[in-house]
Amino acid sequence: MRSARLIVFRCLAFAVLAAAPAAIAVAASPSAGTARPVVEAAHAITAESAAVAERASPSPAEPAQAQKRLSIVCTTGMVTDIVQRVVGENADVRGIIGAGVDPHLYKPTRNDIAALQSADVIFYSGLMLEGKMTDALVRVSRGGKSVYAVTELLDEKFLLEPAEFAGHFDPHVWMDVSAWSRACEAVAKAMGEVDKPNAASYAARAKRFVDELSDLDAYVKKVIASIPEKQRILITAHDAFNYFGRAYGIRVKGIQGISTESEAGLEDINRLVTLIVENDVRAVFVESSVAEKNVRALIEGARARGKNVTVGGTLFSDAMGAAGTYEGTYIGMLDHNATTIARALGGEAPPRGLHGKLTPPQAAP
Repeated sequence: MRSARLIVFRCLAFAVLAAAPAAIAVAASPSAGTARPVVEAAHAITAESAAVAERASPSPAEPAQAQKRLSIVCTTGMVTDIVQRVVGENADVRGIIGAGVDPHLYKPTRNDIAALQSADVIFYSGLMLEGKMTDALVRVSRGGKSVYAVTELLDEKFLLEPAEFAGHFDPHVWMDVSAWSRACEAVAKAMGEVDKPNAASYAARAKRFVDELSDLDAYVKKVIASIPEKQRILITAHDAFNYFGRAYGIRVKGIQGISTESEAGLEDINRLVTLIVENDVRAVFVESSVAEKNVRALIEGARARGKNVTVGGTLFSDAMGAAGTYEGTYIGMLDHNATTIARALGGEAPPRGLHGKLTPPQAAP
């Protein structure tokens, strides 16, 4: 269309140039009054030509066509949160596995598969956490999608490899804040590869978030260290807190194994009951994404041996809190866990946590 307008403009301009001498000559003669329409026609042609040229020429102020926003799909809430913090407004980010959902057991729905297939970039935790999503992730990766595990920058020397996990690494690395900082850097690196014009922005946003995580890491260390050493024993529904225990100096025991697919037997319960009685453990903890039945059985077993033990609170292990809440962010999740554990086991921590944003204890889930 624009090229057609340029052709019209050139034709009109030629007509003006051809007609102008005659029009001027007539205007200069004694009988110019009778030729005024010719002069006016020349002016009209000139004005129309200028208008066509203005329409045909691109305006310097005319905005370039908006670039399509990237579509990013993530698996767990912990992954979704750090990806959102790194990309900001440069992309649309969606998580698949919601609050209170166990990623070990989650099977992708048809809508999830469609979301993965239509995404520009996919982030997942890795280390076999999303075990039942593995096939779907492999398929979309082979189809040419940009698929990244946020744990890929972690050195294998850092990773825990419990004997009961059959040669696989413990996937719950987000329980160590310093490790999840590396995951944040992995996201920035991946996005810099996918979207090179915004690479510096991703790196800067990741740096700011890592600084926040450094403050969180220091807080967790402080409040866990405030628990009397003999009482520094964390018993939970399953082994999701091994990295937490190593990073923050607390002994950790889970009723179930690292994957919630494993079942706790009577022998496991009795062994933990003995640990509770011999160490005067005052509280055990349930998890938001794991059934409470084994924890309740543990409490009953301790009571049968004359030891009263309470539920110290609900911890977020494989899933964060509800969307739109402070506990529904990675920082809020770890703040909640550390504060809840410290206060239940005899340590010192502010009731509303690091930033004063935690749900009041009496209303906590």
